[in-house]
Amino acid sequence: MKIIIQTNETVKDTEITIVCSTITPEIEKIISKLKVLEKQLVAVKGNETFFLDILELLYIETVDKKTFVYTVDNVYETEMKLYELEEQFEQFGFFRAGKSCIVNLKHIKSLKAEFDRRIKVTMENGEQLIVSRQYADEFKKRLGVK
Repeated sequence: MKIIIQTNETVKDTEITIVCSTITPEIEKIISKLKVLEKQLVAVKGNETFFLDILELLYIETVDKKTFVYTVDNVYETEMKLYELEEQFEQFGFFRAGKSCIVNLKHIKSLKAEFDRRIKVTMENGEQLIVSRQYADEFKKRLGVK
């Protein structure tokens, strides 16, 4: 991969051009990282590529080494790893809920204490997730609940 950076004082908006023979998972990952700067995530559903507003994402989980992104009414797949998304989305209100899941705190409908200090979270779309006890205390602290 060759990276070329040109500076030009007359340019008003930064422009990034990717020249490639085909769009590979590596290219999709680069695009995803760039889109995060615009609060968007590149994800795939079927044969289509979508640019999702990250503020609309409910949660993200990893299943069988694949990363899935959930909105109110759709599920998408992304090439990015969960830890990469966690790092990039933390500033937008996302929080690690377990080993394989991060949750958008802004889309939580309700919480319910479970046994072993776990927390059952109901999202705006009715999906229920479990916050593991390892993350429960910090989770409650971030939400400002006891």
